Amino acid sequence: MDRHADVGQLAGIALPLVAQGVVLGGGDDGGRESGQFVGARRRDTSIPDIQEAAGVSASQIYHYFGDKQGLVLAVIDHQTDAKLAQQRPLLDNLDSIEALREWCDRAGDRQDAMGCEGGCEIGSLASELTDSDQSARTGLVAAFDRWEGPIRSGLARMQARGELSESADTAALATALLAAIQGGMLLSQVRRSSTAYRQAVSAVIDHIESHLVR
Repeated sequence: MDRHADVGQLAGIALPLVAQGVVLGGGDDGGRESGQFVGARRRDTSIPDIQEAAGVSASQIYHYFGDKQGLVLAVIDHQTDAKLAQQRPLLDNLDSIEALREWCDRAGDRQDAMGCEGGCEIGSLASELTDSDQSARTGLVAAFDRWEGPIRSGLARMQARGELSESADTAALATALLAAIQGGMLLSQVRRSSTAYRQAVSAVIDHIESHLVR
């Protein structure tokens, strides 16, 4: 079995075991199918726990990932790949106000379809691992950078075409939009309504639109 296949198999099983209460998966289903185990905090989860839940040998885990820390980092990468793939091709074409709105609207629709349960998979990992695991925090920084990058690139293309004011700080605007997405998803999860998410991202996109060259 190759490395990619092992990560795919373990993503929906190891994640709930290494982060308390986080039920996640790697597919378009938002994790409901594969997130079937909920375990203890990461410090209480052993390789045998993961081995038993995943139905794989300890030697496979050590061979492909080195140790539990390596597995956690690989799962973060896998989850990020799945999250970004879910948003393509829109994610790679965020170079107009219309494209930004459609991209955010689609995410709001996905939340509605799930009853606003589960929240953001990457955000949920961040809330559980950032303060307790420096290595995982570094991996999550990279995950959010990968998500923010296409937003920044799209805004930069708008600016290069003369559509966005030269004074617009595209990096700051991209960060603001990603922050609105994350905060909005959290509030929507708590309130079981996508309204907060839609209002947050709309406000930031309106601000981006104010920088358009008229």
